[in-house]
Amino acid sequence: SRVDPLASFGNFQNTNLSRSISLSIIDQNGNEVSFQAHQNNPIQLIIPRDPNVLIPSMYLQNVTSINSTMNNLLFNYHYINITSSLAVSVHFEIYSLNKNLTYLFIYKFDQTPQLNSSINIIDGWTVFCPFNLTNDGIYRYFIDNQQTSGHKSLIFGIRELNSTEINNYCLNSSSINTSLPITDQPFNFTSNYELLIYTSGCYYLDENNNWKSDGLIVGSLTNLYETECLSTHLTTFAGGFIVLPAPINWSYVFANADFMKNKTVYLTVIITSIIYIVLLIYARFKDKKDFEKLGVTPLADNNKSDHYYYQILVFTGQRTNAGTDSKVYFVLSGDNDQTQIRLFSDPHRKIFQRGGINSFIIAVPKSLGLLNYIRIWHDNTGEGSSASW
Repeated sequence: SRVDPLASFGNFQNTNLSRSISLSIIDQNGNEVSFQAHQNNPIQLIIPRDPNVLIPSMYLQNVTSINSTMNNLLFNYHYINITSSLAVSVHFEIYSLNKNLTYLFIYKFDQTPQLNSSINIIDGWTVFCPFNLTNDGIYRYFIDNQQTSGHKSLIFGIRELNSTEINNYCLNSSSINTSLPITDQPFNFTSNYELLIYTSGCYYLDENNNWKSDGLIVGSLTNLYETECLSTHLTTFAGGFIVLPAPINWSYVFANADFMKNKTVYLTVIITSIIYIVLLIYARFKDKKDFEKLGVTPLADNNKSDHYYYQILVFTGQRTNAGTDSKVYFVLSGDNDQTQIRLFSDPHRKIFQRGGINSFIIAVPKSLGLLNYIRIWHDNTGEGSSASW
């Protein structure tokens, strides 16, 4: 066996806070022996983390400020993101500021858990009794990587148990209560608590030097300083570890979502939405105007019996007052013939505007031959600065 100071990143950066352990069995000739343990009796590996890693402090949950009764809340809900390319386990540490309180903990993957007398939508639950407290006064709960596989999020709810529930689930040692404590009565927290949530994983290096998690299970002995891995084969192992940010407290969000408590937020959202809608309408209007500028316009004085066509592109400059509203005439001349005096016109849109590109089709009775020149002029009938061009 060999323990390396730190695991290599490979294709998965979750291992960068872990040491790596390599295990192999060698026969008397120095050859590696293939070994496969039974699933019911796996190999236990304890993989330490980087001793220099800084563990953040727990996040205080100011739940006593939430009036659950007014908002008809049965649980204080929290949301965490568990999206990962390899399955991870989730670890909860809850520190109650009142050691005598008992809590019901429920959770559901990818949606909000619901629990009352008429509905039961949860994936798991537990009751935290004072006698479950460890020496450091922390309640701990663990969801292994087999349960989280394929899920993207986890929402869990916490509530305090009343005196009757405490007696049934914590004080009555004569029988173990395996039924859920269900109530339809909203409640208020009597004490705040602190939360720390982290994920861990067990990984091995495959023949391509990529970290995999197939066949590895994160054990319940995993803590902030080491990962317990259960494996049926021997290779190079590492443990993953990420401390999650403070979970989103949905109960607090819902309890403080009224307009009077969040005038600034709501007004900002409303004003921003109005500005966005106005800009969207304006942009759509300008898009329609730009669309109108596209395409080729046949001249109004084209004769249907004419079968020779020429396309004329007219570019108007970008200078101030470069466009014109005056009537613009032209004569197109070639080796064989020239046109009559023709008028540029478009019944559906303004032409010859500043920075514009206008395309016209003229029809003539016969070919003009090789083109020599175009003579073009306007009559200054536009008003003000739109008279010139």
